[in-house]
Amino acid sequence: MTTIKNTARIAGFIYLVVVITGMFSLAYVPNKLINWNNGAATFSNITASTSLFRLGIYSSVVCYVAFVFLPIVLYKLLRAVNESRARVMVILALLSVPLSFNNLQHKYAALTLTGKESFLQNISIEDLQSKLMLSLNQYNDGILLATVFWGLWLFPFGLLVYKSGFIPKIFGVLLMLGCVGYLINFTGNTLFENYSKIGIGKYMSMLPAAGEIGICFWLLFFGLKAKANGK
Repeated sequence: MTTIKNTARIAGFIYLVVVITGMFSLAYVPNKLINWNNGAATFSNITASTSLFRLGIYSSVVCYVAFVFLPIVLYKLLRAVNESRARVMVILALLSVPLSFNNLQHKYAALTLTGKESFLQNISIEDLQSKLMLSLNQYNDGILLATVFWGLWLFPFGLLVYKSGFIPKIFGVLLMLGCVGYLINFTGNTLFENYSKIGIGKYMSMLPAAGEIGICFWLLFFGLKAKANGK
């Protein structure tokens, strides 16, 4: 039982790193620096706060590295429930990592475009602003693709939690709903041009947030029920 609790807390700690760095890089930094309707303002914001933009990139790297280890630790915790489902969970989670890392090149491109490199001197500020917004939009498109796997891994994870008997079933339900939320947002943003204006996207985003933040803190602070397989 002590070993299981320790594994749960390690998983909770890694999950906390993923949650904090993910929120910082995907929400806080963009909200501070990026105006999607104003390239000039975005260019000015990033050049004035380059350190924050760089910290956002670094935070993303930490998030993705932590996300490599998270499903592996969760596999150790949940494989006794159903090993084949636990393996599927790990595979789906890890498939998102190379996509996420490769997508960061667009942020590095944005960083270059707002820099003072000599090869940029002959490019007009308007062109730099346009290229910057193109890079940031390409980054967002890459994140959209990654959300397919960010969602899919939550379904076997949630099912394992639901069936475990030693983690509250509500977290399993929320994680599976989180999968649905990610996939609805991916489908909506891909198929419908005005999906972001409908408003449903923010509610769908709350589903994975509720499940992942909830299970993160439960694993970290509350541990497992004493009946966990008698171990």
